[in-house]
Amino acid sequence: MNTLVKKISGIFEKEEVHVEVKAQPYSNPYLTGIGLGLVLLAAFVIMGRGLGASGALSTVVTVGVDTIAPDHAKTSPFYNEYLGDGTTNPLKDWLVFELIGVLAGGFISGSLAGRVKKGIEKGVNITSRKRLFYAFVGGSLMGIGAKLARGCTSGQALSGGALLNLGSWAFMMMVFAGGYAAAYFFRRQWI
Repeated sequence: MNTLVKKISGIFEKEEVHVEVKAQPYSNPYLTGIGLGLVLLAAFVIMGRGLGASGALSTVVTVGVDTIAPDHAKTSPFYNEYLGDGTTNPLKDWLVFELIGVLAGGFISGSLAGRVKKGIEKGVNITSRKRLFYAFVGGSLMGIGAKLARGCTSGQALSGGALLNLGSWAFMMMVFAGGYAAAYFFRRQWI
């Protein structure tokens, strides 16, 4: 009887197996740039428009405001632009599906490369709380800048830059100038 119990319990007891997935090296940036250019070209050919991301977030926010305060959303010119004439759901926008695809594709790519893991990337001189605070502030400033510039880095730099739009090129130069200027003050958080 005792042997039978040991055999049965042995079936359900499995040794803990640790499978360590080593992260793959990053892709060649030149080949990745060519691939991104081909994706942008395909977006223009197939969808008739370029890539973007901030418009999808604006659409999601607009739908949220329209759900909570429909009178305010319908009288606001900003929200009205995203709501349209009411014949179609604003969430059926190309940018919304594109953003969902970017998130899903990024997760799949990261999983295949062994780079998806729980944690906060930060330097040795900064706490996790401070790192998350800076990330929130930086992301918020990026969002405000995208609305002021009428497009984010993907919409302005990729799509506008591919169309040789002067404003888009000025936008990207200012993004790099601002990034390098801010990095001078915050670089000690990472090194």
